[in-house]
Amino acid sequence: MKNLLTRKSIRKYSKREVSDELLSRLLNEAARTQTMGNLQLYSVVITRDAKMKQQLAPAHFNQPMVTEAPVVLTVCADFNRTTRWCEERNAQPGYDNLLSYQNAVTDALLYTQTLCNLLDEEGLGYCFLGTTVYQPQAIIDILQLPKLVMPVATLTVGWPDEEPSLSDRLPLESFIHNETYKDYTAQDIDTYYINKEELTENQEFVRINQKETLAQVFTDIRYTKKDNESMSEGLLQALKHQGFL
Repeated sequence: MKNLLTRKSIRKYSKREVSDELLSRLLNEAARTQTMGNLQLYSVVITRDAKMKQQLAPAHFNQPMVTEAPVVLTVCADFNRTTRWCEERNAQPGYDNLLSYQNAVTDALLYTQTLCNLLDEEGLGYCFLGTTVYQPQAIIDILQLPKLVMPVATLTVGWPDEEPSLSDRLPLESFIHNETYKDYTAQDIDTYYINKEELTENQEFVRINQKETLAQVFTDIRYTKKDNESMSEGLLQALKHQGFL
């Protein structure tokens, strides 16, 4: 197994096939992960067809790996299957609500992380696309997701064709709180973020974007208030459309 301390996101893939047999085995093994009530509140849509990947690409801001990866996996929070089971067994489901969505999201993300670990073990490369929740309705329409099914994670998967450098991480003490949450002082922030801010590539981000600090790159360009509010509204509308709100 690869050491998690050396785990890397892979965005470039070779032409080598990812067989159905291998993928099915890993998807099945991942199902041994934790799940609420042993209900497995998730589904996975496998996309191999080039035209389907082209349709999905705009929902992921046309990131090249969506069309170039051999396989795209869309992991969904799914209370539809459980609801149908209940209805077919003379039980009255009550899962069209926010709590049920949260439980299904938790299940889906736990499954996704376990699958990522298994992909690492096999030597496969993958990239987790955070864009899945930015334009969920587009993905819902393309993949024909029914009520009570929401896309929450996307993985592009294939055999690696690159060896990227490790991305930085904050130190352990920056996110561990003993007994109770201890809020951060200005000095704490200086201590925990100094290494990130002094990285050459991050200083270059600041320079080319004509900003004063790395934080401004995030607030003014990468994840703006305007974009966050707009995409939040889209997420709420999608949740209503899918019956969770």
